[in-house]
Amino acid sequence: MYVQMTIMGVAIDPNTNGPVILLRDLEKRYTLPIWVGLLEAASISQALEGTEPPRPMTHDLAKVLLEELGAGVARVDVDTLQDNVFHAKIHLRLADGEERLVDSRPSDAMALALRFGAEIYAEESVLLSSATVVVREPGAPEEEDGDESWREFLENLDPDAFGKYKM
Repeated sequence: MYVQMTIMGVAIDPNTNGPVILLRDLEKRYTLPIWVGLLEAASISQALEGTEPPRPMTHDLAKVLLEELGAGVARVDVDTLQDNVFHAKIHLRLADGEERLVDSRPSDAMALALRFGAEIYAEESVLLSSATVVVREPGAPEEEDGDESWREFLENLDPDAFGKYKM
């Protein structure tokens, strides 16, 4: 089963000082951090902020190319986690209405989804087996996750802080 997600923003991992994209489901039960490269984080940040670079960056160019061919991104799925690496699928909608699946890194898939206004989903098994934080109801029992500092970081995120981490 797939769960619809939204991009909360781009943060900096306090342990590695690397960029991490934070996805959250619509019911706010799961927060899924996905570590990405600097260029991908910058591309996602630009799309989230609605800023246009003076010249098209790679994801902007991919959007223009797809549009010129009459295609678009219908949705994106973060569908597997293998050897601690996330994998995604881009659902391309072709001009004739046909849909094609394209294997992708989640960062590239999310960058394109933002540019096309496409929905982002995560496979529930990925959410349950990955470094997912389950936001609990008050009084619900705590679960062991092994990294209290990371859990505290995610749970105490201030949405206004995302603007501080421009890439």
